[in-house]
Amino acid sequence: MLATRTTTIEAITPKRFQSCRQRTQILWFLEVGERCRALVAARKFRIGLVLLQNENQENRDPDLLPDGLEALRRELGLKDVMGLIERTAQWVDPQTFQYLPVWYPEHARRSLFYKANWSEPQMNRNRQTGATIHKFEGNIHANKALTLALGLRAVERPNWSCCHIWGVDDAAYQISNAVVQDRRFFSCVANMVLLPTPLKAFTDVMTEVKMMLRVCALQLYGWSCDHEEVADNARQVAEWSDWDAYPESWPKPDRSSLPLGTAKFSARIKDAADRRKTAIRKDLASAGPHYPRDDVRKVLDYWNISL
Repeated sequence: MLATRTTTIEAITPKRFQSCRQRTQILWFLEVGERCRALVAARKFRIGLVLLQNENQENRDPDLLPDGLEALRRELGLKDVMGLIERTAQWVDPQTFQYLPVWYPEHARRSLFYKANWSEPQMNRNRQTGATIHKFEGNIHANKALTLALGLRAVERPNWSCCHIWGVDDAAYQISNAVVQDRRFFSCVANMVLLPTPLKAFTDVMTEVKMMLRVCALQLYGWSCDHEEVADNARQVAEWSDWDAYPESWPKPDRSSLPLGTAKFSARIKDAADRRKTAIRKDLASAGPHYPRDDVRKVLDYWNISL
């Protein structure tokens, strides 16, 4: 096992850190010993980064653990990880995406919940402290959207997790995720894939895995997220050329195909989408005062959704 190492940083670039977010992300990776991810982040922000280790970096200490990702990579290569994802991931059919791109335009991560037809705040009470707070969205309606778009019910997907393909990359969970807090992308079915719950960890912490999911989404749906927070990643996805670990069954610029596990557009999925369209149309007309009508209309306009 590798001993803890000291790292010094020398930035060689005409461009300084443009935001605290960039600085925090890169320095956090370095602090926890994730040098490879620090370099990936630096490339993302177009910052030249040279990492210099002390001369004792290769000392081994049986009492110290190596970085968990590095330990896993010694046993399981990127191609192996992508093979597991290829064989198990459940994708929404492109026809389903075309029929209804966003299923819950009224919801986004951290948006507030209301009851009684959007007329009263829905509150949560902490049993230990007695404190009461306004309940907010976590991932509930993204999960519902993906479940319905795959032609499933919640009880039919035990130990499967909804994974957003596009979001702000932050393994430390210290940065607000502006992408999934945007109603245009939170319940967008081209922005989600269903994975066995243990595999979701790979998408949370391995940048290479996330990027290949995004490449697949671009080739499969003809869509890439245009949120300003992920503009650099979107450019990298559009220019992607590293196909070594990219799954064989996934579409590429020179190969149209459906990934393994694609749920074909069916009468059951169409019926579920039609019910959602009817509910959205009804809410726009008659939901209570807290229904976000203006935001919902903007989402419908963005995706050119006809109800």
